Amino acid sequence: LATMALLPPFMQNLMGYPVIKVGYLLAPRGVGTMAAMITVGKLSGKADRRYQIFLGLILTSLSLWEMTCFNTDMTGWNIVRTGITQGLGLGFLFVPLSTIAFSTLAPRYRNEGAALFSLMRNIGSSIGISVVITYLSQRTQANHAAFADFINPFSLAIRQAVEAGVYSLSSPQGLATINSEVTRQAATLAYLQDFRLMMFITLAAIPLILLLRAPAQHTAVAHAAMD
Repeated sequence: LATMALLPPFMQNLMGYPVIKVGYLLAPRGVGTMAAMITVGKLSGKADRRYQIFLGLILTSLSLWEMTCFNTDMTGWNIVRTGITQGLGLGFLFVPLSTIAFSTLAPRYRNEGAALFSLMRNIGSSIGISVVITYLSQRTQANHAAFADFINPFSLAIRQAVEAGVYSLSSPQGLATINSEVTRQAATLAYLQDFRLMMFITLAAIPLILLLRAPAQHTAVAHAAMD
């Protein structure tokens, strides 16, 4: 869910999209989630929910991997396509996960269980967003320092840019323009590194599926709890 905190500033600050276009390009993600939820409902009782969670994690990881290839010159279709894939993944992930979470809970505890489940999801989302934003700031500074090492009069690329009149090393305005571009490129790379981090975290969650009980065991435990 932290991608929803990263994509809007990425599209506005680095790609120059207006707010309304950002909303249009992110909306298809919800369409993907809706389609996945409808599909999961039809598969209820027919497919092992653990396989559905596995599919959700794979689709989410695939979308994050594709997002590590983003650049500031790409078209909006790349954002729509990865958003739909990620929406499908989230739909296949959270619906079966919620079902499994409540399958062993006696009916009289469902109200408290729903409140606790929502609380933990909100806390987890808040922590996740805080981590990726902090990592984004840290990587932006590190990338800026690394890129700045290449900005000197002896750099062939800088000399060619100066000779072409693109940049100037002899005026404060020229140096400010170069610094602005270095910061922009550093931030772009930091976003991609953030997407890569989230991809690794999603992949690391896949082995946890083995800790979930089979559906038959869920039913037996649930009946025993109600008795």
